[in-house]
Amino acid sequence: MPTLILLRHGQSRWNLEDRFTGWVDVDLTPEGEAQATKGGELIKAAGLQIDRAFTSVLTRAIRTCWLALTAAGQVFVPETKDWRLNERHYGGLTGLNKTETAAKHGADQVKIWRRSYDVPPPPLPPGGEFDFSKDRRYAGATLPDTESLKTTLDRVAPYWTAEIAPRLAAGETVLVAAHGNSLRAIVKLIYALSSDAIIDVEIPTGNPLLIELDAALKPTSARYLDEARATKLPTYGS
Repeated sequence: MPTLILLRHGQSRWNLEDRFTGWVDVDLTPEGEAQATKGGELIKAAGLQIDRAFTSVLTRAIRTCWLALTAAGQVFVPETKDWRLNERHYGGLTGLNKTETAAKHGADQVKIWRRSYDVPPPPLPPGGEFDFSKDRRYAGATLPDTESLKTTLDRVAPYWTAEIAPRLAAGETVLVAAHGNSLRAIVKLIYALSSDAIIDVEIPTGNPLLIELDAALKPTSARYLDEARATKLPTYGS
């Protein structure tokens, strides 16, 4: 039976500082490390045997993957990193404090930028502190200067289809350790959610979401391994 485990990275330094992070490569806090380790302990307690792990090219997701696999006793599992599993690019909001940004632009506007499906923040100006065009992780790639959840899905979907879905179709158990918005993009895909329904989907940090799939990779069951920190699960086709 194909089995998918989605794991959102633990708390990062900029999560703690309430800043828009996006593609900036910040590390986990000690609390974030503890969350990732706890996620791995839950995977071990559930008796899950992972065949392959996928993660982004950002440190907070990579280290979450490593810490979880270590705690699960499965650090040997093959791992693939790809920028298409990165967090959503927050454009011109990158690095800004969320509370201060709301005070400047208005809470309603910031809510639209953060939670709407297809309205991106203002683009990131080229050549600034957070210009990723010269980062060798993205060599040869056409990079966005801002993203909505919709355009995040536009880059996640082809990667899912080409790399992750075939592993699941072969009956493997796959761990994807990534970010809130790249994981929400995957959830939208496999649950066939509408653009309105995905807005309300939130994935908690460090809490593995275990999804069992049928041969067509349609979800048959899902649960968070830490039930005390679970959020509402989506309904297929909603």
